[in-house]
Amino acid sequence: MKKPNPLNQPVGILTGIGAQTVNRLQKLGLCVIQDLLFHLPLRYEDRTRVYAIGSLKPGMTALISGKVEFIDVLPRGRKSLVCRISDGTGFINLKFFHFTASQHNALQPGTAISCFAEVRYGFAGLEMVHPEYKVIANPDDCITQTRLTPVYPLTEGLSQNVIRKAVKQALDLCNREPELLTDWIPESILKRYRYPSLADAIQTLHAPDESVSVEALQNGSVPALKRLAFEELLAHYLVLRATRNKTKAWQAPSFSVGTTGKIATEHFIRSLPFKLTGAQQRVIAEIEADCNRQHPMMRLVQGDVGSGKTVVSAYAALLALTAGYQVAVMAPTELLAEQHFRNFSAWFDGFQTQVLYLTGQLKGNARKTVLQALEDGTANIIIGTHALFQDSVNFHRLGLIIIDEQHRFGVHQRLALREKGQQGNIRPHQLVMTATPIPRTLAMLQYSDLDISIIDELPPGRKPIVTSVIPSERRADVIDRINSWVGKKRQVYWVCTLIEESEVLQCEAAEKTAETLTEALPDVRVALIHGRMKSAEKDAVMQDFKNHRIDLLVATTVIEVGVDVPNAGLMIIENPERLGLSQLHQLRGRVGRGNDDSYCLLMYQAPLSDTARHRLGVLRDSNDGFVIAEKDLELRGPGEVMGTRQTGQMHFKIADLARDSELLDTVQQIGDDFFTQAPQSIQPLCDRWLGASTEYSEV
Repeated sequence: MKKPNPLNQPVGILTGIGAQTVNRLQKLGLCVIQDLLFHLPLRYEDRTRVYAIGSLKPGMTALISGKVEFIDVLPRGRKSLVCRISDGTGFINLKFFHFTASQHNALQPGTAISCFAEVRYGFAGLEMVHPEYKVIANPDDCITQTRLTPVYPLTEGLSQNVIRKAVKQALDLCNREPELLTDWIPESILKRYRYPSLADAIQTLHAPDESVSVEALQNGSVPALKRLAFEELLAHYLVLRATRNKTKAWQAPSFSVGTTGKIATEHFIRSLPFKLTGAQQRVIAEIEADCNRQHPMMRLVQGDVGSGKTVVSAYAALLALTAGYQVAVMAPTELLAEQHFRNFSAWFDGFQTQVLYLTGQLKGNARKTVLQALEDGTANIIIGTHALFQDSVNFHRLGLIIIDEQHRFGVHQRLALREKGQQGNIRPHQLVMTATPIPRTLAMLQYSDLDISIIDELPPGRKPIVTSVIPSERRADVIDRINSWVGKKRQVYWVCTLIEESEVLQCEAAEKTAETLTEALPDVRVALIHGRMKSAEKDAVMQDFKNHRIDLLVATTVIEVGVDVPNAGLMIIENPERLGLSQLHQLRGRVGRGNDDSYCLLMYQAPLSDTARHRLGVLRDSNDGFVIAEKDLELRGPGEVMGTRQTGQMHFKIADLARDSELLDTVQQIGDDFFTQAPQSIQPLCDRWLGASTEYSEV
C-alpha cells in the first residue's frame, strides 16, 4: 500500500497551529502543508543591514539604531508620544499614537534603541510611525539578520509570526525529504531555461540568502521566481487547452448556409442603413466558417466601442434562425439589453422573426407569455440579462448563445445558459463579445480556449475624439463651454466618479452635481441617470437624451455601456484619476459617434501623482483601445483591466501578467508539447496550482 504524502496532511498537525488558526489559514486557501510552500511572500523586509539615519529617504523601510535625544507627549488632538533619536549622521522622530506608561519610561534620553519601519515625511522632518523597536546596550549592538524577512499575505486574526513558523515547518519537512515535492517540469526544460529545481526555488523565495537582493525579488528577475511564475502560467494554459480539446469532441448544430440562407443573409446586409467595414466582413466570414462545422463555435469578438460588434452578432443570429434554431443574447445590464432589443428588432423587421425581451423586471402574465413562447419555439430570438438562465426559462431548440461584455458575468452564469441549450451531446454555439480591448498577454492565456476575432476598424466617418486633461480649478471655464456647445444644438455627458465602491455615494454625488449644473446653466435642459434608478426611469431618461429633449446628461459610470447618441459630442469626466484607463476609454467611446468633431475633458483633482499624470497622458495621446489596454495591464494588473473580478477569472498566486509577459510564448509552446510528451504530468500540475478552481475551465 502506497504511503500517503506528508505534504498532503492538514495544516492542523503542525506545531502551534490550533483550531482557530486552522480556520484562518483556510480563508487564505491554506488547507494542507503543501499549500504553505506555495503561499509566497508579498514582499521582503531588509533587516540584514543597519542604515545610517543621515542616508534615509522617504519611502524606504529600514533598520536603524541610535540614542534617544528627547521624548515628549503632544497634547493636541489625541495624545501622541514623540521621541527623537540620533546616530551622529542625522536624526529622526519616532511617533506613537497609542502608547503605555512603560513605553514612555523605557524611551528616556540617552537610551540606545534599534528601530524598523517605513520612513516618511512628517511635520518636523523625517519620521517613523509606530516602528518596531528594541532597547539595546548601545547603538553598535543592533542585531541584524542573515536573510531577508518574508512578509506574507494575511487574513484577520493571523500574524506574520504564526505564518512564518508554519511555513518554516513545511520547509523543514521538504528539506528532510526533497522527494515529497514532485517536480512535474521535465529536467530538459529546466536545463534549457536555466530554472532551479522546484524545491530550490521554493526555498529561495521563502528564505532568500545574501546573494538575492530585495530589488531582484521585487522586479521578478530572480530565476526562482521566474520558474514558479512559469509553472503557474503553464498550469493555467494546460487547463484551458484541455478544455479546448474537450470541446472539439462535442457536437453542435451545423448552420450550413443553403440557397434560402444565402438569400436571407444577402437581404439582411442590403437592408442595413450602413455599409459593413472590411473588418466586420472578415469576422462574419470567420463566424460563418465556425457555424458550418459540427463542433461548437467558441469565439470571442473584441473591438472598440462603436466598431460594430452587435451587427456582427446579429448576422450570426440570422445563421442560426435560417437553420431552424433559437438564439439567446445576454447582456450585463438592462440598459444594454434594451439597446440590443431595439437594434435586433429593427434589423430583423420584415424577417418574420419574433424578438422577445426578458429581464428580472418582467412579471406576471407578460413573463409567462415570453417563457411559453421560448418553450414552444414560437420565439426565435430572446434578449435579456442574467434572467435568461433562471430555472423557469426553457428553450425549445437553442442553437446559439451570444454574450455581450462577457467578463462581467461569472463562470456559473455562462455555464447555466449553455446547459440550457444542451441536448444529449449537442451543445449550442457560443459567441462572446467585449468592448474592453484585451491585451495580447491576457488573450494568450485567459482566452486561449477561445478563437479570437478582432474588429480593428471603425466605421467610415468616425473621427478620433480630442481628449484634454484639465484641473478642476477650471470648472467655471468648462461650464461656460457647455453653454456655447448647447447653443450649437449639441449635447453633453457629465460623468461623476467616486473612488468608493458605494453605489449610494456615487448616486448622491451625481444628484448634487446635477443640482449645481442646473443652477449654473438655467437655459440648459439637465437630467440625471444613475444605477439606483428603476429600469423604466433610466430608459425614459436615455430615450429623452437620444431624442434631444435633454441637453446635458449627468451620469455615473452606468453609461459605460449605454445607448447610441450621435449628437452628444462632448464628455466631461470628473476625477478620472480614480478610474482605470480601459474604463475611461469605454466611457469616452459614448461620444464620437456622429460626423462632427467630439471632445472629452478629463477634469482631475490636483495634485496629481506622477503615475496618475502618466496614465491620463496615455489616454490623451491615444484613441487605440489596444494600446490603452496594454498600458492599463502594465500599470494596474489583469483583474482591474477586465473590470470587476468574477468567479471564473484567473487569480494568480505568483505570476504577474505584466511582469512575466515574456514567458507566455514559451508557455504556449511547451504547453502544447506537454500533451504529447508529458501527458501524465498535466493533471497533477493543474491540481497543484488550481485545485478546485479548475471549474472555470468548463466555460
